[in-house]
Amino acid sequence: MKTAATLLAAAEEGANPLIPHTYELVVGIFSFFVVLLVVGKILVPRIQKTLAERTDAIEGGIKRAEEAQAQAQVLQRQYSEQLEEARRDAARLREEAREQAAQIKAELREEAQAEARRLVAAAHTQIEADRQAAFAQLRNEVGRLSTELASRIVGESLEDEARQRRTVDRFLDELESSNAQAVG
Repeated sequence: MKTAATLLAAAEEGANPLIPHTYELVVGIFSFFVVLLVVGKILVPRIQKTLAERTDAIEGGIKRAEEAQAQAQVLQRQYSEQLEEARRDAARLREEAREQAAQIKAELREEAQAEARRLVAAAHTQIEADRQAAFAQLRNEVGRLSTELASRIVGESLEDEARQRRTVDRFLDELESSNAQAVG
């Protein structure tokens, strides 16, 4: 190391300490060109390649994100349409179910009314049959009792079947005609 005194001495000798020596300039310029060559030929292409890859990755990522967003919007629109269609179908099915329920209800009501009419008609038929049977039984009983009474009154036996029937029929006809005159 040079001390301040040596520098002053060299400055007095005529050498400028700010201007480098020639060999230092040559070595510096040569070193500069070597570094420039290494940086220009090796490092700059690698840096540019890396920057291009990053730019492509960023632009590709943005493009993929935009495509994904567009696809998501399309899917969302499709989902909304499907959801709306499902709601319309559900409403239509509910309405059809209500109509079917009303139709089934009306059919059941009609069947119940028809069954009730059939039961009433059957009951009327049964009542009429029972009335006819009771009337026939009553007619036979009245005939038997009137024959028995007439035999006691007349004093002769009315055991003859044909005579007994004629007598009973005549008695009942007279009874019916007197009831018809009383009612009418």
